[in-house]
Amino acid sequence: MRLDKWLSNSGFGSRKEVKQLIKGGAVTINGITVKDGKKQAVPQADKVAVHGEEIVYREFIYLMMNKPDGVISATEDNFHETVVDLIAEEYKQFDPFPVGRLDIDTEGLLLLTNDGQLSHSLLSPKKHVPKTYFAEISGAVTEEDVQSFAEGVELDDGYVTKPGILNILEVSDNESKITITISEGKFHQVKRMFLAVGKKVEYLKRMKMGTLELDPSLQPGEYRELSEAELEMLRSSGVSL
Repeated sequence: MRLDKWLSNSGFGSRKEVKQLIKGGAVTINGITVKDGKKQAVPQADKVAVHGEEIVYREFIYLMMNKPDGVISATEDNFHETVVDLIAEEYKQFDPFPVGRLDIDTEGLLLLTNDGQLSHSLLSPKKHVPKTYFAEISGAVTEEDVQSFAEGVELDDGYVTKPGILNILEVSDNESKITITISEGKFHQVKRMFLAVGKKVEYLKRMKMGTLELDPSLQPGEYRELSEAELEMLRSSGVSL
């Protein structure tokens, strides 16, 4: 791996800042001062140090974000702000991407990483990773709806969904609050499932993905790195990291 990329991924600033650091003679590989950022170093084999302090190479990052309304789940866009626009430059250096998508008007749990294997494991249809949402629905959600979702509902294109777990939290004539757990990720699936039973989703927020739960302390637009315990929970749930 190029030395400048190693240091950028380790939080030593932009490529330009790292270049200045290297040219200043502050960086060594195996004890030898190197002033060329293109110099290659091998993770887990070579020892890279800055001002004499060894820098352990970091390959992956895992960020939990509470995605806000109005921001799209993409790495770049010509018209809208993206979730990557919200994160600090020190993380952008890793070229992270969102794992899956949330609609522009949907809030809640979103994982950003540069770990392609993890992303595949979480999104693979074969894994059936459950996703839980909180929603506010116009109209009264009924026990009949609960039963329909448990059996799978037919969407507007004729596709019949896999069973979903619908829980009614509050209900009135005009509005209902619910949680729903599904194991698929069809386009606008939750919204289309409720349309199939004659109701409309007014607000939608993802709360959980697999074993990973949204940190309640994160305000919309805020994010943090996953803890070791959270990564271990993903491992133990069968998601390969």
